[in-house]
Amino acid sequence: MDTPPATALRDLAPGIAGMALVGSSVTVSRSLVDAPLFATQAVRYAVAALLLLALARAARVPLVRPRGREWLWLAGIAATGLVLFNVAVVRGVSHAEPAVIAVAVASVPVLLGVIGPFLEGRRPSRQVLLAAPVVVAGAVLVEGTGRTDAAGVAWAVLALGCEAAFTLLAVPVLRRHGAWGVSVHTVWLGAVMLAVLAVLFEQPSDLGSLGTAQWAAAGYLAVLVTAVAFLLWYRTVAAVGAGRAGLLTGIAPLAAAGTGVLTGGGVPGPAVWLGLAVVIAGLAAGLRPRRTAGTKARTARPARAAAARAARTEARTADTGRARDAGPAADTARTTEAGRAAGGAAPGPRTDRASTSP
Repeated sequence: MDTPPATALRDLAPGIAGMALVGSSVTVSRSLVDAPLFATQAVRYAVAALLLLALARAARVPLVRPRGREWLWLAGIAATGLVLFNVAVVRGVSHAEPAVIAVAVASVPVLLGVIGPFLEGRRPSRQVLLAAPVVVAGAVLVEGTGRTDAAGVAWAVLALGCEAAFTLLAVPVLRRHGAWGVSVHTVWLGAVMLAVLAVLFEQPSDLGSLGTAQWAAAGYLAVLVTAVAFLLWYRTVAAVGAGRAGLLTGIAPLAAAGTGVLTGGGVPGPAVWLGLAVVIAGLAAGLRPRRTAGTKARTARPARAAAARAARTEARTADTGRARDAGPAADTARTTEAGRAAGGAAPGPRTDRASTSP
């Protein structure tokens, strides 16, 4: 059953803001191309984890300790959505143009629309399945296409799978942990994984060579693109489901294009504006509230109640009319009964003709 329009907008707004922040990270991340990958990302997620813990304590949000299989789901989110995704993007752009990776990631709504509902125990929405390809097509128009080799295609497919796993693997644990718990646990797990990789494959001392702009970029990614965006995104996934939330990933390339304009990247061409319109049309088609059977029942209930009231009023009016018509007969009956009680017999009818004896 879909939520009313006002509630749906309130639930979608965090996801929209979160995807806008993710889109803005494309431009910001360019300044970290020469930075040590694992070490920089480890610092990013460590700072984000500490910030999330502080905010949770300030907001008095209880954080539940994971148990059993929940550790596997949360570790899977960290390994795919945080670690492997960053590796796929960085390594992928060395074999393919950035547009190839971006288009692959933009295909996430289709996967989320099909797989997400099954993880939530329901059937995929036809409305979402029809809108997802539209959103993907619009994102492709925004990002364009690019050249690649076989390795680039493989990295692009890995990036797509990791981006989808970031949402899908959170579905089983969101009910118990909520957006706060999932964000905190996946971020600190990701920080630990990246720190281990940094020790094994990099020189952590290389972090000392980062300049002010690079540290500022890492700080932006840690605070807004990780801590804030994760909370916003998982809140929307928990509220509207993975399928509908997946459509919002189409906002990320739009935000990336807009950030590029603001940072001096130039005004987008006609294809980008067309892609913007297509994405908006797809979002409108996939996220509009549907008139379900429950909604129809709620709409019909007041009408049935009004009809019942009208029927009761008509019945009371008919009873009153019958009682008024039966009034004289009832009075005669009462008089007859009274006479029988007083004289033993009721007086006969009067006659003007005198009776004679024979």
